Amino acid sequence: MGLEEQLRRNTQEALALLSARGELDLELAGVRFNVDPPKRGVDADAATNVAMVLAKRAGKKPRELAEQIAELLRESEQISAVDVAGPGFINVRFAPAAFEQILSDVLEQGRGYGHKAAATGERILVEFVSANPTGPLLISHGRGAVLGDVVARLLEATGHRVTREYYVNDYGNQVRLLGHSVRCAAKDEGPPEGGYGGYYVKEMGEWLLANRPDMLAAADAETEAGEASAALLRLCVTLMLDGVPGAQDRGIRRVLTDLGIEFDVWTSEEGLHRWGRVQKTLDLLKARGRLRTEDDGAVSFVTGDEDDKDRIVQKRDGVMTYFASDIAYHEDKFRRGFTRLIDVWGADHHGYVARVKSAIEAVDQEPEKFEVMLFQLVNLLRDGKSFKMGKRLGNLITIQEVTEEIDEAVGHAHAGRDALRYFYLARRVDTPIDLDVELAKKQKSDNPVFYIQYGHARLCAIQRRAKEKFGLETPRYSDALAAKVSHPLERALLAQLGRFPGIVSEAAETREPTKLVFFLRDIAQAFQSYYTQLRNDGDAILPLARDMTDGWEDKWDRDKTLGRLLWVEGVRSVYSCGLELLGIQAPEQMARETATEGDEAAPEE
Repeated sequence: MGLEEQLRRNTQEALALLSARGELDLELAGVRFNVDPPKRGVDADAATNVAMVLAKRAGKKPRELAEQIAELLRESEQISAVDVAGPGFINVRFAPAAFEQILSDVLEQGRGYGHKAAATGERILVEFVSANPTGPLLISHGRGAVLGDVVARLLEATGHRVTREYYVNDYGNQVRLLGHSVRCAAKDEGPPEGGYGGYYVKEMGEWLLANRPDMLAAADAETEAGEASAALLRLCVTLMLDGVPGAQDRGIRRVLTDLGIEFDVWTSEEGLHRWGRVQKTLDLLKARGRLRTEDDGAVSFVTGDEDDKDRIVQKRDGVMTYFASDIAYHEDKFRRGFTRLIDVWGADHHGYVARVKSAIEAVDQEPEKFEVMLFQLVNLLRDGKSFKMGKRLGNLITIQEVTEEIDEAVGHAHAGRDALRYFYLARRVDTPIDLDVELAKKQKSDNPVFYIQYGHARLCAIQRRAKEKFGLETPRYSDALAAKVSHPLERALLAQLGRFPGIVSEAAETREPTKLVFFLRDIAQAFQSYYTQLRNDGDAILPLARDMTDGWEDKWDRDKTLGRLLWVEGVRSVYSCGLELLGIQAPEQMARETATEGDEAAPEE
């Protein structure tokens, strides 16, 4: 339990006791008040404004009520001191036992720390990416991919049953143009009007010519609406998703896997049409009076929203629109038993939200159970300057080429994945991102990806050096060793670790993974400050080479070192949990730009 949560519980108990004594005439059910870390410069571990929130309703002066609450708080074994400040703030300092309990909880729960029991929340479908299978995934698609994945991770961590889904838009004119473009490429012809001419189209055309010339011939021998053309089109979509064997493009599935993202379900738009799901949904809307036939024979959905005009669901030639598919798709999601739908879209789709909610209401589902997360654009930079030209698609830049470039520069796989995930998550979704490729390739602390990962690696380095140089394994928890963790900065960091479950819960509830990024960055900075101060004070976690003079072992407080190793493991464990939720590697070893001889936090490799 974190210190803020502990203070909230103690405060609620104090209010209940005051009420039971008849000293507080107030309905306590649903009472809300803040419990926060103290403001800078305040000598406290946590503070609450409860007295100022309740004073008027209780018919008391804020400081009077604060003093009554403070008197009861002082009786808690977890609390060492309570002060009333200003108009009625209650500042609390906790006893060592409260900090020791945080460390015990962290070590006992391990990877489960900050997680709630599984399957205790809603059954949620998170649909994200869903890019048209007419081209490779671009750097802009990556933000929605990572955002959806991490929101799903956070929801699972807070007890929800989550399904990740990719909606394959494999129906309609754009996909037909892809098939036509591939057939032209196989004949060594230029792309058709409005078609696709990228390298991946040529790769598909060459592969089909070498491996399935029969399909090309059959498609050429019939109209574009024939069965052979449809079969060729389905194969082209499969090649876009899975990649052309032996080609440079990895395919959508593989690129997402390389980005650390796996989907539970891939739903086909074409399948919704083939199995009659779309027509059945339109029949339902017609029966409910939500369709209108236009003068030219087209059919429109009546939105019922004064701010949004009615939308065509079936063209005058009988062809159904993308919106018709979308209505059927979202109805199908509810019919599959999901209690909440979350879609992750680019900000340019903001106008689509209201009409989808209107459609959900029209098919007798609950629009309030449908959420859309809108994310802003990604600007790619190189050395701080706009970088707009990709090597493979000209003015379009793929996720694959950026991750490959970073992997090659850093020298190990998944460096690009970690970099993209960090940069995508380090800003709120409503803020555009500037992603500097050259910065992401640096192995220095000015690269925020390197900095946050190095925070974990240096903790592992301390544990490694303790074992190799001093024969010390991280011990099992004991109250005696935990009591050795008494430095103010150590306890301040334990207080931060105690906030981790709340951060995870808040990030999941608000759909803001950025909160977790900020938390890990603060942990890294706090440890850096702690480490620097202890070195300067001659009180390092492990004995330094400069201090290991004759007789040093006689003065060495071995139990204090073991207690601090226990504390280091607690910090490392929470750090690792946070990185795992973000889908970023928690490396045990990393090269550092500088290393000081005898520095227990400098990896030896």
